[in-house]
Amino acid sequence: MAYTNNVMIVRHSLLANLVKLWKEDRLVEEIDRIPIKWSPRRAKPKGRCCIYKERAVLKYKTLPLLGFDMSDEKDELTPLSTYAKQALERTENLKENLMCVIDEACSSCVSVNYEITNLCRGCVARSCYMNCPKDAIHFKKNGKAEIDHERCISCGKCYQNCPYHAIVYIPIPCEEVCPVKAISKDEYGVEHIDESKCIYCGKCLNACPFGAIFEISQVFDILQQIKKGTEIVAIVAPSILGQFGCTKEQVYGALKQIGFTDVMEVAQGAMETTRREAEELKEKLHEGQSFMTTSCCPSYIQLVEKHIPDLKKYVSTTGSPMYYTARMVRKERPNAKIVFVGPCVAKRKEVKIDPCVDYALTFEEVASIFTGMDINLDTVTPMSLLSTASREAYGFAQSGGVVNAVKVCLQKDSVNAIQVAGLNKKNVSLLRGYAKMGKAPAQFVEVMACDGGCVTGPSVYGDKSVGQKQLLKELAKITGDK
Repeated sequence: MAYTNNVMIVRHSLLANLVKLWKEDRLVEEIDRIPIKWSPRRAKPKGRCCIYKERAVLKYKTLPLLGFDMSDEKDELTPLSTYAKQALERTENLKENLMCVIDEACSSCVSVNYEITNLCRGCVARSCYMNCPKDAIHFKKNGKAEIDHERCISCGKCYQNCPYHAIVYIPIPCEEVCPVKAISKDEYGVEHIDESKCIYCGKCLNACPFGAIFEISQVFDILQQIKKGTEIVAIVAPSILGQFGCTKEQVYGALKQIGFTDVMEVAQGAMETTRREAEELKEKLHEGQSFMTTSCCPSYIQLVEKHIPDLKKYVSTTGSPMYYTARMVRKERPNAKIVFVGPCVAKRKEVKIDPCVDYALTFEEVASIFTGMDINLDTVTPMSLLSTASREAYGFAQSGGVVNAVKVCLQKDSVNAIQVAGLNKKNVSLLRGYAKMGKAPAQFVEVMACDGGCVTGPSVYGDKSVGQKQLLKELAKITGDK
């Protein structure tokens, strides 16, 4: 795996270790030793003050992998083995939040965003001082300025007015990437995710340099269902084509080896989404509506619901590919548990809303399961599916894929379309403008939370650029192109 940073290595390795213990029926007995084994007594702390802090961080990072977060800890003396036992015995995880911040790991970011460097010349103009609304600028004996962090509100007035550019802006990475200001420091200086604002785009997940932000995993809920012999079906997102550096048939074979009863491609549902969305677009335009946006991205749906309600009437009412695929499976296997497998955090929210889907599993989690269960993709028996989807359906995995599929479906009917790829602050503002004006630069607007589409999602396995190249290569095979 081509890791982006060490945070991803720790996350992958920790979950793989837990899965290995689960497979060997040693999870409850051995889990308390993990923090000690990873940070032994004479080890040098890796970036933190001491090995005891390292051990505490590892303990709390283990909780979300078991399906808990720090709010579930009522007594600090409760060992990990107690949580592991609860995770293996529970029949349903009722936690509402999809992500959490590990308090112990979130402790090193700046308290305010501005700092005065030694480039300050101690000038007479004192523009920083004159423009500060909170009297937070003071001067040392040598005349150089300094910021009183107790008074500073990070408004940036000093930064904007310094003639020497001696004041620097220090971003808080998770806050910087959040397009809707859903994450901020609480009274203890620890980042807190506001569920009423969060759109689950997952950008903060990999932006945090300390690995303090985790998804609440359902891995052990799924593995326990498999162990019980439950009929369980994996429905796999089209972006699987950009994962693992092998064929999708090898991945499906590996999923069968984990213990899934069957595998179905979400690309099957994508064909139904395409057909319905194309028809809906024709109807809306015929009725005089100026434009319509796609409805496939659950993060975008959350954005509209929570932040741009005026845009809702312009969003397609067509279900997502997961929605239609789940119903195909439910028709054939009415008693099966259904697990969506993909690269998306927001899909966890859609799964909670959709009564036909029981669990969500990310590609990153799947990779950890493969490692923990010693499943080798090179030697696994490939699984070929009887039904195959169209190239356009698999193309849903990349930016522009939905637009292309709908255009192909409409055939000769021309449609003017644009893409809004990546829900950053600029694009959120753009979408607000579409809602306010009631018009957009095109009749059909594809909106995806991730810059390159689902194949660059927050929970993919491996390097995103490599995944994009692999996806294009696999799509070319489907069409026969070279």
